[in-house]
Amino acid sequence: MTEHCFIAEGCGRADVMLSAATGLTRSAVKKLSDEGHVFVNGKPAKAGLDVKQGDHVRIEIPDPVPTRAVPEDIPIEIVYEDDDIAVVNKAQGMTVHAGAGNYEGTLVNALLYRLKNLSGVGGELRPGIVHRIDKDTSGLLVVAKNDFAHLSLSEQIAEKKARREYLALLEGVLKEDGGHISTDIGRDPKDRLKMAVLPFGKGKSAVTDWEAVERFRENTLARFRLYTGRTHQIRVHAKYMGHPVVGDKLYGYKKQRFELEGQLLHACELTLTHPRTGETMRFTAPLPDYFEHILEILRREKES
Repeated sequence: MTEHCFIAEGCGRADVMLSAATGLTRSAVKKLSDEGHVFVNGKPAKAGLDVKQGDHVRIEIPDPVPTRAVPEDIPIEIVYEDDDIAVVNKAQGMTVHAGAGNYEGTLVNALLYRLKNLSGVGGELRPGIVHRIDKDTSGLLVVAKNDFAHLSLSEQIAEKKARREYLALLEGVLKEDGGHISTDIGRDPKDRLKMAVLPFGKGKSAVTDWEAVERFRENTLARFRLYTGRTHQIRVHAKYMGHPVVGDKLYGYKKQRFELEGQLLHACELTLTHPRTGETMRFTAPLPDYFEHILEILRREKES
């Protein structure tokens, strides 16, 4: 982040002065002001604000956004690898690929360091990435090492031929043993940081099956199977059921019983057809230790 500061020597529009002082176009200055990077006398200001002589004017110019991910020596668990694919057991807290303001420490950065080749279909910031799981969700995802594998895996996911299953600890005790959820999911009109179940035709189709695996006094361990891959799909559907995921700071209860780093949601099983051999491959990943620890607490409470 760089800054340009000056005291206005006359009167005029802020964007005109800033454009002359920095060499930026007025449209670029407007964009920065809309993002909160322009200040007059220490207060955020619009680009078209009339500046008076003696006013203190400041503009912040963010550092350039990387156009490609770079390799980083970050430990990751690769559970399977061949010339076409790799299957990774992602740790909770790791972002899959670069996004706004987050260009380091991602799974992609680690993959670029560990693997010789990754597909280019997803672009230079998302090489190899066929599907994602949330930063604070742990578990399995498949990575494509070439474009042939990437296109095959993407097709399997789109046609619902790849099987993805998750384990989640939910708030409350589920009455039914299982169920099927089919809704539309899209941006929450009341909070753009969230996704939400929307009326049919207002979002994208999201289909999930679930079953109760183990019940506790005030919680349920449930297994979810995804047929679509919408952003935050399981978390949104769990909330829609009235049983949000334990530890979910975005969709769950405001008051959480346990001190957790994120939601107790784990991609435990992945079944796919190998792009080159046609072999059906099934991968499983055990629950992380912190997840098992909470289950042990709940089991002891249930037995007491």
